[in-house]
Amino acid sequence: MRIPSWRENFGRVIVHVDIEPLSHVPFRAEARLQSIPGLRTLALRGSSMRFKRSQTSIADGDDSIGLIVCSPSRSRMSQRGHEVELRAGDAIAILHAEPATVTYVEGLQFGLAVPRDALAQRVTNVDTFAMRPISHRAEALRLLMAYLKSAFNEGALAAPALRDAVLTHIHDLVALAIGECAPLGESNASAVVAARHSAVVDYIAGHFQDPELSLETVARCQGISPRYLQRLMASSGRSFTCRLNELRLQRAFELLTELQTSTHRISDIALEVGFSDVSHFNRLFRARFGDSPRGVRSAGRGNSCAM
Repeated sequence: MRIPSWRENFGRVIVHVDIEPLSHVPFRAEARLQSIPGLRTLALRGSSMRFKRSQTSIADGDDSIGLIVCSPSRSRMSQRGHEVELRAGDAIAILHAEPATVTYVEGLQFGLAVPRDALAQRVTNVDTFAMRPISHRAEALRLLMAYLKSAFNEGALAAPALRDAVLTHIHDLVALAIGECAPLGESNASAVVAARHSAVVDYIAGHFQDPELSLETVARCQGISPRYLQRLMASSGRSFTCRLNELRLQRAFELLTELQTSTHRISDIALEVGFSDVSHFNRLFRARFGDSPRGVRSAGRGNSCAM
């Protein structure tokens, strides 16, 4: 997109800011916006640029509170006479109802906007928390980002039956992230439970092929007790072991039906997806898919030949 078009159509019309490119390299930018009542998100990737929300811009009446997450480079924010530089993964809250400047370094930036009223119900004097850096190590921020990832990937915000509950959880987590809250611990608050569950599920999905992965290992990495983790998994109707085995079996099924792995031994595939006991793998596979691994592979070859 050409700079004049980007500045006018995206900057002034859509996000109500003035945009100034800062890099000497050819300008490039890509943005993805999502908006539903109660939440707006922006994922931006491109060249270095400065966003400036001036007195003219704030005439749009938007009084929402934005949370900007810096990743992977550094960014600078200026508002209320304060200038703050954020490092990768850190975040900061800004007030859309007041002038502000945000300088993005080349890379990916993520921001979300929540109605001020929603946060004012949850955080006392919410405006005073603007321009306070939030470390990427902050537990509430990490849980918020994990929960957002899960909500977007699963399309929960697009499902009317789930949207209200998910939005409430997001508002709660944003409030916890920007406010000076006590350690979350093993809280039973619905937003914390939902966010921790999302973080756990995401961790399992990224490590299920590790044969040493255990409930105790995941609990330790998430900073919670094994008993609390068991309760989290039970709340979703599927135990840790069931979720882990399902991911492994689904991956094994994929490998058994792919042409490029047609010469791999079944025992090697079992080990690759995380099963250290091949006999146990065979029993679980048959129970899940109604056929043995060898039978599924043979059926896949037959279908390939027929094509």
